[in-house]
Amino acid sequence: MTQNDNRSVAEGNRAATPSVHHLHVPLRPGLDTLAAKPLYIHRATVLPEWIDYNGHLNMAYYVLMFDNATDRFFDLIDLGVDYVEKSQHSAFVLETHVTYQQEVGLGDHLRFTLQLIDADEKRLHYYFEMHHEEQGFRAATSEQIALHVDLGSRRAAPFPEPMKHRIDSVLVAHADLPQPDGVGRSIGIRARS
Repeated sequence: MTQNDNRSVAEGNRAATPSVHHLHVPLRPGLDTLAAKPLYIHRATVLPEWIDYNGHLNMAYYVLMFDNATDRFFDLIDLGVDYVEKSQHSAFVLETHVTYQQEVGLGDHLRFTLQLIDADEKRLHYYFEMHHEEQGFRAATSEQIALHVDLGSRRAAPFPEPMKHRIDSVLVAHADLPQPDGVGRSIGIRARS
């Protein structure tokens, strides 16, 4: 794909995914009020090509949908594709932990929430939950750490001040939320006695 093709796909994804949270994009600190609860950030429907030979959503497409939810969050704080093109800075996900908690299948409607756990001058730590929209169960989670990067030098760079204000407004809104179960978890097989 060429850069123009990538832009068309990004614009198509953005146009096909209207804002679900009713906040201004990008966020306007001091004007937009964030509730003290996880932010409803994205929704998706399971497509036929995402179903695997077990008859449920293939694990790769959970990651794809969490990536799309990440794009919606980045749009909100003005770290999306427009920012990348204007500034030649972006964010790279450094680490992600996905848990698969309950199966979803063809045509299921899914709802994604975001909780900003922490942030500093260059990094974001956030947590998504994927819920089945009709039945309400939590299907999966994704915890991620992202780093703000100068694309010219390929090195970490501080967030610009306006973006940092947007990040801080989300962080303040989420400051008193309980930390979700499983944040910071490690992977392994527990010894049985």
